[in-house]
Amino acid sequence: MTPAIAVVLEDWADTALPLPSYETAGAAGADLRANLPPDDRAAGLTLAPMERRIIPTGLRVAIPEGFEMQIRPRSGLALKHGISLPNTPGTIDSDYRGPLGVLLINLGDQPFHIAHGDRIAQAIVAPVVQARFALADQLGDTARGAGGFGSTGQS
Repeated sequence: MTPAIAVVLEDWADTALPLPSYETAGAAGADLRANLPPDDRAAGLTLAPMERRIIPTGLRVAIPEGFEMQIRPRSGLALKHGISLPNTPGTIDSDYRGPLGVLLINLGDQPFHIAHGDRIAQAIVAPVVQARFALADQLGDTARGAGGFGSTGQS
């Protein structure tokens, strides 16, 4: 089943920018673009090293029940400029109807310029399974046991 994501543009959004889209036939993520408010479009935004900022997309979405939208970094921006998401992946729940913003962080050592219309992140739509949590007296044994961070190999 291919879920349909309903998209509404904010009143101020630039309607000339494309909706999220998959750049190749095999792409898992649809590119999200910076849709800056009118006063910021000409100059864009600059993200200083170690600065975090929510970048607007100008979108609101309705995700079908049983799905989520994960917001993930673009690998090229991460490699070339150190641009990432501090909460990666970000999750947009099916019952959220507010503005879709992308929380970016500049982990690089140089300021990073974001122009109006730049591809800034990718959105992955995935099924969600809600578990039932139950209190137990004990847990079953496994070969790994209580081994935590780095316990399954070299760090």
